Parts: sequence; structure tokens; C-alpha cells
Amino acid sequence: MPAHAQTGVTIAIPTYGREAVLVETLASVLSLDDRAEEVLVLDQTAQHQPETEAALAGWAADRRIRWIRLQEPSIPKAMNAGLRAAESAIVLFLDDDIVPQPGLVAAHRRAHAESGVVAVTGMVLQPGEEPAEGPLGSARGERLRRDLEFSFRSKEKADVWNVMAGNLSVRKEPALACGGFDERFVGVAYRFETEFCRRLRRLGGRVIYEPAAVIRHLKAPSGGTRTWGCHQTSARPEHSVGDYYFAFLEGRGAEVVTYPVRRFLQETLSRFHRTHPWYIPAKVLGEVRGFLLAARLRMRKGQAG
Repeated sequence: MPAHAQTGVTIAIPTYGREAVLVETLASVLSLDDRAEEVLVLDQTAQHQPETEAALAGWAADRRIRWIRLQEPSIPKAMNAGLRAAESAIVLFLDDDIVPQPGLVAAHRRAHAESGVVAVTGMVLQPGEEPAEGPLGSARGERLRRDLEFSFRSKEKADVWNVMAGNLSVRKEPALACGGFDERFVGVAYRFETEFCRRLRRLGGRVIYEPAAVIRHLKAPSGGTRTWGCHQTSARPEHSVGDYYFAFLEGRGAEVVTYPVRRFLQETLSRFHRTHPWYIPAKVLGEVRGFLLAARLRMRKGQAG
């Protein structure tokens, strides 16, 4: 077993349909002063552009990355593959379209030294955002919605019930012990990391938000979850199925009904749809298809035990 197995950090970057931005992200990660012990690239892209292929092959040949090719595009499956392949005790998952800020890896390391911590989610700054003071935006009074509105740019540290997978570190053994990421979350896999976080917490581990661990998310216009198109105009179920599946898994009592109803109304009567009503029929169809697919997935999970 490598010497760093109990204390080190493996960075794992799932990627799908990304080219230049992936190369730029990896170059930034590999140039960090506080380097991880290893970098895994969990590549779900069938064929890269020649420049991307050459860059990845060069880093792999120099053993600066481990380039793992995966056949089926699925973010939960890719992250599970990263968990299994990692040689370190801590696995730091990063998006493939980010700029990591100085001190990122060190901040995750420090956070995992705290008592009982099994997962750490860091600050994620979207384009145009800066760190924010004030309320965290948590909904702590509602069980199913708890921390769903958490502000991942807050300067305040906190124990949380929600995480963002693009800047998330986990202890490998507890993550695998709780079953890893649920691979029944399909399409954009919305809420898959939230459901995972809650399973970890139910096993007694702490999940914390560490504002010192910062990335800037570039929101690349193509690839990744954007492969499925725009959620506001699409009739595809891949945009909505994850949220409904999450409600079926985590909801209790009336929440199993009220949460999906609330989502349906918010998504089909949004400000965008009030000003672009011609997209409402497609959006309604996408939500209905997502709900039905989620119900089937929940049934299959129940049958599988």
C-alpha cells in the first residue's frame, strides 16, 4: 500500500464531452502548490479532438495523471469508478471546467482532520460571483428541503445536509461502505450528491462546508450535463428525473407528494416560461416524463432491496 494511503488526497475529475477547457483545468490542477498525491481523469468521452488526446496521453505517459477511459457516460458511475481506483484515503472530486484557487487541496486536508468528518464540500463561485457574507440560505425547518438552498459561496463554515459534487472530498472507506453514489440517478443526475450526503450522515459521519476550499466554475457551454440541452426548453426527462427520484428516496409522508408538486409548478411556471410561453408544453412533457421515469427507478431500487 502506498505510504500516502491513510493521509493523502487523490483528485478525481470526471469528464464528458470537454476539450480545451478540460486541458486548461488539468493544467491548473497540476500546477497547484499544494498538490494531491495523484490525479485521476475519469474520461467518458468516446473520441477527443487530437490536441486534447495528445495532452492527456502526454500527462499519462509522464505519470502526472492516471487516465481511466469509461464506456458509458454517467456521473455517478464515473465517481464510483474514481472511489474504487483511488489509492488515497481522501478522494477530492472536481468538475472538468474549473479554475482551482490556491490552498484548495490543503483546505480539504485540514477539514478532514476534524473529528468525525467523512465529507467536505467547498466554495463554488459561478461566473461573476464572489464570496458572500450573511445568511447561508438554508431551509433547516424542512426535512426534505434542508440545505437545498445552501449558498456555496458563503464565507461561513457549517455542517450541511447538501453538497456540490464539483468540489467535494470524501473519505474513501465510509463512502464505499454506504454504497457509493446511486447509479440510478440518470441523465444530468440532479440531486445525486445530495442523496449521497444524506446517506453518509445517517451512518453517523459529519459533512461540512469549508469556505477556504475554493474553485471558480467556468460553466462551459457544451459537454458535461449541457450535453442534454437546455432544461428550460427541453422535453427530455433527463433534466427532471433526478429531483423526483430524490423526493421518492428521501421524502417522508406528505413530502413525497408536496415536493414533486412544488417542483412541477416552479419549473413550468417560471419567469422564463411566463415570458416564453411557447416552451411550456415541452417543459410540461419533460417534467411528466421525468416523474414517471423516477417512479420506475424507485420501484426497481425497491425490488433490488
